[in-house]
Amino acid sequence: MIIYNVTVNVEEAVHEEWVQWMRDVHIPDMIGTGKFSGARMVKVLVEEEMGGITYSVQYYADNRSDLENYYSDDAERMRGEALKKFPNKFLAFRTELEVISEH
Repeated sequence: MIIYNVTVNVEEAVHEEWVQWMRDVHIPDMIGTGKFSGARMVKVLVEEEMGGITYSVQYYADNRSDLENYYSDDAERMRGEALKKFPNKFLAFRTELEVISEH
């Protein structure tokens, strides 16, 4: 399994609206692409010097091919929707993680 992890720092002024939008719209839309089998959104408990509230959103792809297909078919549109909805209100960075073992 591949985890596509998006870490997002959101301005406090739009925080509650962003969380609701993520839960009700964006995460379901991401899963709706058919490239991910599920997702988890967690709050980062470390306070950032720059302020804001930070979250990690982890999307589960069954394999590398599904993630690559997301990048080619959907990523630009999905990222654009977030930027349009919350312009200059968040900072995001993405990482790819491979599950080695689970206990």
